[in-house]
Amino acid sequence: MNTATAPLSPPPDARGLPALRGLLPGVMVCVVIALSAAFLSEHYGGPRLLYALLIGLAFHFLSELPRVGAGIEFCGRTLLRAGVALLGVRITVDQVTQLGWGTALLVVAAVALTLFFGIALARLLGRAPTEGVITGAAVGICGASAAMAVSAVLPSTPANQRFTLMAVVGVTVLSTLAMIFYPFALSLAGLTPDQSGIVLGGTIHDVAQVVAAGMLLGQHAGDTATVVKLFRIMLLVPVVLAVSVTYRHQRSAAASGPRHDAPKPAPLIPGFLLVFAGLVVLSSLHVFSPPWMAAASAASGWMLVVAIGAAGVKTSIKALANLGWQPVVMLVAETAFIALAVLLGVML
Repeated sequence: MNTATAPLSPPPDARGLPALRGLLPGVMVCVVIALSAAFLSEHYGGPRLLYALLIGLAFHFLSELPRVGAGIEFCGRTLLRAGVALLGVRITVDQVTQLGWGTALLVVAAVALTLFFGIALARLLGRAPTEGVITGAAVGICGASAAMAVSAVLPSTPANQRFTLMAVVGVTVLSTLAMIFYPFALSLAGLTPDQSGIVLGGTIHDVAQVVAAGMLLGQHAGDTATVVKLFRIMLLVPVVLAVSVTYRHQRSAAASGPRHDAPKPAPLIPGFLLVFAGLVVLSSLHVFSPPWMAAASAASGWMLVVAIGAAGVKTSIKALANLGWQPVVMLVAETAFIALAVLLGVML
């Protein structure tokens, strides 16, 4: 009897172990960057995301090492999408009903108009429409998280990746400035706590800055601002879905590469967006206890910081400088636009 047989395939765990080992060096680089950013933020103030991006840019030379490339790519794509998906745990339908239809419609209109304004401004300045989509989403929805979520469903090109990094830097800086300036301006304008909370939650880009700015005007204004901001984050689902559908064919062609005769179809609805929506539903059903919600929120924050660090490592400062002055003008103009739109809506 011939006992010679084909070599046995290694078990799944054995096949997966080398892949995990291949990811480890790059992942550790990004985690160290995130921990360094958290240390600087806790001891010297300032947003973790901005520190992570700047540190990542300083370590761009590591991206040339093949050993760390896979792990950096994993953090910049997989962890990013997981972090965005986990944002859904913080949002419930009850929070939307607390706003009232008038406030909800105002926020939806402001976000939509900011997106269209961003696209029109990009065309006016001779930039690609995708850049207007990225800045419009970043300013209109939730800052760096929205910029990277939208970028994840756009064609994956070096130009889009560089512009996304520039948008993250700009929107984080503008959000920090808004956190300082807006509360004092609103108090001088004599707005009520409800009105001030709506303006802060409807205009400032990042969640942490919204909460901080709202608390400067009192607990009621802070609570209102937080709820409005969470509703803006909920709008990430329809916006990313619309962008995904619009650019689906371009994304498929970019992913297929020049060696393929036909592009591979990209998914109509990104998986992380489905998870985000599912978590919103579960959160609305009160499936998660407060400790679990806090843990998921913290995990989401850390994943996004690690992902931003990875994006920084993949991008050179020279490439960012070559983008020119137009991205700065776009972000500033869009920030002023949404602030004016929400303020006028509240006062009228």
